[in-house]
Amino acid sequence: MKRLDTTPKADGFRMPGEFEEHSGTYMIWPERPDNWRLGGKPAQHVFTQVANTIGKYEPITMCVSQAQYSNARHMLADYVKVVEMSNNDSWMRDCGATFVVDDKGNKRAIDWTFNSWGGLVDGLYFPWDQDDKVALKMSELEQVDRYRLDDFILEGGSIHVDGEGTVMTTEECLLSAGRNSNMTKEQIAEKLCEYLNCEKVLWIPNGIYNDETNGHVDNICTFVRPGVVVLAWTDDENDPQYAISKAAYDYLSSETDAKGRKLEIHKMYTPNQF
Repeated sequence: MKRLDTTPKADGFRMPGEFEEHSGTYMIWPERPDNWRLGGKPAQHVFTQVANTIGKYEPITMCVSQAQYSNARHMLADYVKVVEMSNNDSWMRDCGATFVVDDKGNKRAIDWTFNSWGGLVDGLYFPWDQDDKVALKMSELEQVDRYRLDDFILEGGSIHVDGEGTVMTTEECLLSAGRNSNMTKEQIAEKLCEYLNCEKVLWIPNGIYNDETNGHVDNICTFVRPGVVVLAWTDDENDPQYAISKAAYDYLSSETDAKGRKLEIHKMYTPNQF
């Protein structure tokens, strides 16, 4: 499969919204003992339940290290595809490929640089070299060409799109010192628009309180369809999440999407922080 020197926007490819039809799911098997208690065994049982359930309705691929291959193959249902793949941890949403499509149904992969949510500045583990290769391996498995960005750090959980030209992220994450500190906010927005084929970036100030990923957008707000978002919320003004969600609500209420629509905002209540 080819590494492309063009961009998705130039080639007529766009990132679809999460609510659009997709062709399957990828997961990575948990095992590292410094992140998962009891050697990852409780997490493995939960991942098994999730994968087996998803696999009843669509194709699913579980990526597993050499050391855990036999265990995962034994635990997972026969209809779950198990692929041996080196990794540093189990966060497929963040280190995996971002897929883009064109109007003819063709698919390509975006291979962002992954540095464990902040690299040596405030990343969560070292090394992360195997995670950074996951997107390349996914593009090979899917037999699609890929766009590789050696000069731009991004995780899948830090962006949401509406599929119609709008991308949503947080300033807390994408402007953090451990990501792309050599770039301005405007340069980052330009890169997002070029590779996701968008025209407008919505910059929510912060993500969920005390989030170790520097405020990923995926756990505070998401598009459920074009022009409609769900926002994490609390009515408790003593909860540290209140000011964060209120600032996000005020910002989104004052903005329009790429099509000029005012956003319809639905509040989803979060567990108490205390």
